[in-house]
Amino acid sequence: MTSDQQLTSDQRPATDNQPQATSDQRPATSHQPPATGDQRPVTGLAAIAAAFARAKAEGRPALMPYWSLGYPDVETSLRVIEAIARAGADLIELGVPFSDPLADGPVIQRANQIALERGITVSRCMQIAARARAAGVDAPFLAMGYLNPVIAYGEARYVADWQRAGADGLIVPDLPPEECDALKRECDAREMALVQFTAPTSTDARIRLAAMHATGFIYIVSVAGVTGARDRLAEGLRDYVERVKAQAGGKPVVVGFGISKPEHVREVGQFADGVIVASALLKHAGDAPDPAQAAYEFVRGLKT
Repeated sequence: MTSDQQLTSDQRPATDNQPQATSDQRPATSHQPPATGDQRPVTGLAAIAAAFARAKAEGRPALMPYWSLGYPDVETSLRVIEAIARAGADLIELGVPFSDPLADGPVIQRANQIALERGITVSRCMQIAARARAAGVDAPFLAMGYLNPVIAYGEARYVADWQRAGADGLIVPDLPPEECDALKRECDAREMALVQFTAPTSTDARIRLAAMHATGFIYIVSVAGVTGARDRLAEGLRDYVERVKAQAGGKPVVVGFGISKPEHVREVGQFADGVIVASALLKHAGDAPDPAQAAYEFVRGLKT
């Protein structure tokens, strides 16, 4: 399968007015690596570490907003990335749309589906990131995508092309640490992060395994469920985060799933190194008359 095909679990239509193709019928298309516009002096793991260090020096958690690339369309998503960077995002999670996002709730599922229907592909996601870098966005990028597109694209090429596009690391939520060696080798060779997850149901042994394989930071899933904005933080979250930190070997721990309000950011920031805000941002800004402006205001509000 080529990188210029939309990726679904059972039907992968090609783009650029090519006929539809199934997994058994894969037309050859030319692959154009993203043109790099990344002129930052510090990239990859060093850039991620610097972002956490700056936030810690300022006495606050690192803020990592998420946006689905290509939602609601390519140009708008580019403006949103630029806007949330101006609003003060310390890092930015770039969502790579996929038809079967098993960790995501209805808000992100909807954004992904709209982006896919409008022709987003892995390659086009990379092009958006490269354009954001060329426009001067310097916050570290974490490309969040599921394993099926990674394999279809080719692991080595996926890592190399994301680096060329300006990404500093990868988040692959359905890649367990037992199976991450091949992708981790590619990331390690380029000094890029490969984030690992823990969940409230994780045993101490499981947490140690995730911590051992994680680079960049450890993603703490705050609830036993899918993504989505919630009114209250999960009960016992602080104890859970402290349990992960005790086994993290000094690696930053970042809390996601359900973070939606400034008070959540402040509270979680008392015991975690960073927070990820995804569904609440998409829900607030996605259908706004000016999504970029709405995203800017929302992210600014999270920092107050």
